[in-house]
Amino acid sequence: MRVYKTSEIRNVAVVGHGASGKTSLVDALAFVAGTSKRHGSVKDGTALTDYTADEIERKYSINLALGVAEWMDTKINLIDTPGYLDFTGEALAGVYAADAAVVVVSATGGVEVGTEKVWEYCEGRDVPRLLFVSLMDKEHADFEKVYHQIRQVLTPKVIPVEIPVGEGPDFHGVVNLFSKRCHLYKKGTKAGEYQETDVPAEYQERFERYSKELIERIAETDDTLLERYLGGQEIGRDEAIRAMKAGMLRGELFPLFCGAAELTYGLRALLSKMVELFPAPHERPAVEGQKWGSAERLMVKPEDGGPFVAQVFKTISEPHVGDVTYFRVYSGAVRNGQDVYNAPRDAVEKLNHLCVAVGKDRSEIAELHAGDIGVVAKLRDTHTNDTLSTREMPIVLRKIPFPEPVITVAIEVKQRGEEEKLSNGLHKLHEEDPTFQHEYNGELQQTLIRGLGERHLEIIVGRLARKFGVHAQITKPKIAYRETFKGRAEGQGKHKKQTGGRGQYGDCWIRIAPLPRGSGVQFVDEIVGGVIPRQYIPAVERGIHEAAARGPVAGYPVVDFKVELYDGSYHDVDSNEQSFKMAGILAFRNVSPNARPTLLEPILELEVWTPDEYQGAVMGDLSSRRGQILGTEKDGRLTKVRALVPEAELEKYATALHSLTHGRGTYRQKFHVYQEVPPEAVHKVVEARKKELEEAAKS
Repeated sequence: MRVYKTSEIRNVAVVGHGASGKTSLVDALAFVAGTSKRHGSVKDGTALTDYTADEIERKYSINLALGVAEWMDTKINLIDTPGYLDFTGEALAGVYAADAAVVVVSATGGVEVGTEKVWEYCEGRDVPRLLFVSLMDKEHADFEKVYHQIRQVLTPKVIPVEIPVGEGPDFHGVVNLFSKRCHLYKKGTKAGEYQETDVPAEYQERFERYSKELIERIAETDDTLLERYLGGQEIGRDEAIRAMKAGMLRGELFPLFCGAAELTYGLRALLSKMVELFPAPHERPAVEGQKWGSAERLMVKPEDGGPFVAQVFKTISEPHVGDVTYFRVYSGAVRNGQDVYNAPRDAVEKLNHLCVAVGKDRSEIAELHAGDIGVVAKLRDTHTNDTLSTREMPIVLRKIPFPEPVITVAIEVKQRGEEEKLSNGLHKLHEEDPTFQHEYNGELQQTLIRGLGERHLEIIVGRLARKFGVHAQITKPKIAYRETFKGRAEGQGKHKKQTGGRGQYGDCWIRIAPLPRGSGVQFVDEIVGGVIPRQYIPAVERGIHEAAARGPVAGYPVVDFKVELYDGSYHDVDSNEQSFKMAGILAFRNVSPNARPTLLEPILELEVWTPDEYQGAVMGDLSSRRGQILGTEKDGRLTKVRALVPEAELEKYATALHSLTHGRGTYRQKFHVYQEVPPEAVHKVVEARKKELEEAAKS
């Protein structure tokens, strides 16, 4: 592959809902352009950008992947992204690395939840985009229906530039509204070749209606063109293309195309329009950077003469290779073997074997110009979201705002001794995928993993086995219950032991009283007259804290109480720190059951976003989970419901919300407060905890 200059590059994210045909489209575009020598298929596991074992087995995209189409002396970097919500972090990374997007909408499924999500991502970045109605050759394909759905749900600024000839199994051509010609495809065409004809008579009325609408909409974006159009003058094809490109850059127009990737119908025109309508990197606004170590802000422009700046948007760990880093050059040019600088990590990296990726294949390249996308292996200290620059001009770009995880489960190894391998594997997988997080919770004695959905975490467990040889299983995360007191009590703790020779003696009297929620544990020394020597009082406090780690109700930590140490006795010879620590433990154990102990559970504050039509179902479901609704408010096209819900009632909530809202609901949660567990639920928690402690003792 030759080296391309900035003006000859188009970076295009291919986005849409799962199973809308994105991967088939990328594969077919690269094949029609001649960059890929094989026309693969998702069904057969041979698609250009679905090449991992997970993707071949499941037949859907999981990772962001790159394809390339060389067309009209232009290199189109095609960024294929997953469509299912569990992998939206990959789609977001793709949109951030791109200058434009093709939003793929299925001719049979129409606008789906994933389409809405990626449209939001593109809106957030002001990315120019065109829409492509895919799968036009499938049963029940309906171009008109999908067009009107796009207008209603996504944007009223959509405008067809092609209309299909035939639909479903009868789909065999497109009418191009720019050229005013019809492209009829030969059955069995290998690379989208077509015969050009006049518009068929039966499509003439539809063609004229859409053609008039197209020219009117284009003219409305340019005062000069509008004046000419209203004056009855004709607007030429090249003028119309230029005006449409300008309108797309301003977010005023979104052209609509159609085709069938498996048959390669409609793809040559799509390739041409990507070159003609999409911006080259230097035609997009500069990105904001910051000089490392100072507050100086600067605008990074995609120019070869500028300082080298690149951002890592994807990392993959490959067996026998190690980390493979995908990066976009935002400024300057970079040569094979060049040293670059990762300022925040103070690391110098050598870009050996600088490559361009086409699916799983990588071809070495001499240099990459501003705006291009490259791949390099074996960087030591560089990870997703890092910026590479030079030591002379250390620049850091704003990070890609990856979505926060919404689901938490526990994970454990099936074989003892693999705990360290599990930890290393989880760390590597987080570096590949920032939407996946993990931690070891010492209190719960569980490794917790967090992700964007059940499917996401299922893939993580599979990768642990395949890549790192760690066989693990998902289990239910424990709840961090607490205990506290509702009443006051007092009593003695006396430790006395005689074993021949020197004995042990410690004696203390304490009072326990409740404190407001969030106060912690307070120890008050009220000893007078030296009944307990000063040096032993801290030992009593340590004993009480140690005993309070396992409360009287179910063995959970006790919080929010005050202990007053007010009396005791000691022995000149047998008393020591250990004896008084034991006295403190015994005092707490003796007194705490009489202070009306109670169980507390963590309450989470939820913000749930849902379309209006599912609001009632969402609120009803939250109420059934012992939730307290705090209120609702409009938030754009959605309604936000705020509620307080016990953590114990939220197991698999992400899945339930997905089902209730047909995939359109999302939520965010944070810890709010500890609250008393209702009496009817206490017995269940106590029994489960008893069983858990018994099993822990056996192991």
